[in-house]
Amino acid sequence: MATKTPLYIIDAFSDRPFGGNPAAVCLLEAYRDERWMQNVAAEMNLSETAFLRPVSVNLWALRWFTPTVEVDLCGHATLAAAHVLRSECGVTANDVTFRTRSGDLTAHCEGEAICLDFPKVSAEPAEPMPEFCEAIGAEIVAALRSRDDLILVLPDAETVERLAPDHGKIRHLAPRGVVVTAQAEEGADWDFVSRFFAPQSGISEDPVTGSAHCYLGPYWGEILNKTQLSGYQASARGGAVGVKLAGDRVMLQGRATTVLKGELHA
Repeated sequence: MATKTPLYIIDAFSDRPFGGNPAAVCLLEAYRDERWMQNVAAEMNLSETAFLRPVSVNLWALRWFTPTVEVDLCGHATLAAAHVLRSECGVTANDVTFRTRSGDLTAHCEGEAICLDFPKVSAEPAEPMPEFCEAIGAEIVAALRSRDDLILVLPDAETVERLAPDHGKIRHLAPRGVVVTAQAEEGADWDFVSRFFAPQSGISEDPVTGSAHCYLGPYWGEILNKTQLSGYQASARGGAVGVKLAGDRVMLQGRATTVLKGELHA
């Protein structure tokens, strides 16, 4: 008889259905192997599926899979997991700890929002190569590299929003993905905008990428001389990410909403 596993689809970094970034959350009672989890993630076919398993009181093992690979860090699926624990499982503790491949991460509530305590990710300046411009089809002001991603700074927010990159060429530029970003227009509700392309990870464009803000926040914080910022990921769905800088940690703040509850029979 097939095991029945609670399954949720959560729109993260959004206060309404069909906005932000959808993530599947599987609530496990016991360990399941990597092949099973990868098969589930491929079946869900969302940018990330989170697998959540209790370890002890307020401590949960958490892993993230795209449709094709396991990843080391994922913001929106962590936000989705914290939302499931709070809204669907009755976990009312102020702090919940997730044991992950990136160490222990904590989440706590701030009103209707959830705040994630993530590690700061370093990004070093890189030479803007001609193939970068060819891949994204736009002028590049500056380039940086993190461990997994290539970050390209563009002239303005409008260029970011209208971009139509060549995904075949982007596939070869970085291990995980390519981020484009620019300072927001004067008078906007946010400080910077971004988009995230990751065909090499099975995601043509990720709607809202929390983990990318672990280096976008520090970068724009230094440029704008701020420790508290707001970023907007200008995908078709769109989503806002609050960022607070605290030394070697980055606090990511956002809201989430449940759009589906069900059971996985596998």
